[in-house]
Amino acid sequence: MTDYEGRILRVLNYIHDNPGGDLSLDQLADVAAMSRFHWHRVFRALTGETCAQTVRRMRLHRAATALVQSRARVDEIAASVGYPNPVSFARAFAEAYGQSPSAFRRTNRLLPPLPPFRTGDYPMLPVEIRTEPARRLVGIPHQGAYSAIGRSFESFSALCQTRNLWPQIAETVAIYLDSPDTVPEAELRSFAGGTWRGDDIPQGMEEHRLPGGKTAVMTYKGPYSGLAAAYHSLFGTWLPASGEEPAESPCFEIYLNDPRTVPPEELLTEVCLPLK
Repeated sequence: MTDYEGRILRVLNYIHDNPGGDLSLDQLADVAAMSRFHWHRVFRALTGETCAQTVRRMRLHRAATALVQSRARVDEIAASVGYPNPVSFARAFAEAYGQSPSAFRRTNRLLPPLPPFRTGDYPMLPVEIRTEPARRLVGIPHQGAYSAIGRSFESFSALCQTRNLWPQIAETVAIYLDSPDTVPEAELRSFAGGTWRGDDIPQGMEEHRLPGGKTAVMTYKGPYSGLAAAYHSLFGTWLPASGEEPAESPCFEIYLNDPRTVPPEELLTEVCLPLK
């Protein structure tokens, strides 16, 4: 068992033992002793579920066990697993088990509580550990679906082109500041820009600084639509076997060629994970 699998088991046991307690993402990251920036990615890559899905499933599993093995009232069971509102509990239970809590109690059946680990299910892509330089970025903040960040890159590119800024841009970079698993799509924050070698920040752009340091860099070749699988490979295959710890910094991507001049299958992207 890897260290990361041990952390997952510790979190799963914590959820099981505290179904009515604080099972927020921050609390579970503390239990795992992991960076809040990257905990959710590791968890999903290894279990195949988001933290929220696991919490919901395990709470309802505890409720199902209590329904079959105890005579407690349904509302008491609901409260004990973190559902103070019996109506919302009944709705969630019916969605998961296909019948009401009372009907389930009469069937006297249970379901297995834990999914298998998924370590090794993802393709291995090349990863190297590098010492990245600190970067001063300029660009356009983006809010909304990460898949739509291209709109902000189009604006960034247009400003660079019309103002002849490209000679002062060392490389094109994106930063993804939130977890799609825990933040509503409309509220996701990212940054589309490039490493700035000039002086003053260009009008209409903002500055963002990356601290640099020890970084795991995965090189992905192919269309940007396949980057989600690359992240699964990084967090689900490479990281658990690496013995490394993620830092309290977001992932970022460095784009090594231009989608306007090369076909999608030839695009090269470095997926960068800051390490402690």
